[in-house]
Amino acid sequence: MFKESGALSVRTVTRLQYLPFLIDIHYAKRSPSVSYAFGLFEGEHLEGVVCYGTPPSSTLRAGVCGVEYKDRVLELNRLCLISNKKNHASYLVSKSLKMLPKGKIVVSFADSSQGHVGYVYQATNFLYCGLSAKRTDWKVRGLEHLHGITIADRFRGQPNRSKLMRDYYGDDFYLKERPRKHRYVTFVGSKGFKAQARKALKYPSKDYEEAKSYVGNVKGG
Repeated sequence: MFKESGALSVRTVTRLQYLPFLIDIHYAKRSPSVSYAFGLFEGEHLEGVVCYGTPPSSTLRAGVCGVEYKDRVLELNRLCLISNKKNHASYLVSKSLKMLPKGKIVVSFADSSQGHVGYVYQATNFLYCGLSAKRTDWKVRGLEHLHGITIADRFRGQPNRSKLMRDYYGDDFYLKERPRKHRYVTFVGSKGFKAQARKALKYPSKDYEEAKSYVGNVKGG
């Protein structure tokens, strides 16, 4: 599916290189935790970036393939290109996966509220594992760029953190329904590791057509 191009290459990039893509181009306008970052270069021009990091939720990490695999889970948490030419996103994802350390389980989410289905993950043979659960996020007015877990860190280890946050932030604290996202999973490593991790996967694998059929809270596109 992917043809090698003398003009295209995928290389490791620094925070200084990837950060403008995350802050200025990606719709989320913030940087998540990044452990590995790769760039798509057209000649010497940086055309796009893909970032991988440890998911902030320990529940998510353990929920993919079980507790014994939780330290192997990475999230493909940002994919951003300037012009998004045909097959460039798939090329970047495919090449970057091969550059990750072996023995990793990669999960990624396509935001249905942004009209995303996850075609790039389908093109790179991720397993489609349905929609994320319905949840609400902790939010504070003026700090919407922060993840709810980050906001709650002030009260880490204390019972009833939601009440503590309400008491601390007052009327600026609120709950916001989280858009459901299409969930995709793939495995990086030897054939043996892939087979073991696939067997341990807690989510049922679904047909790609199910992702296309879900409209959700779509903004458009």
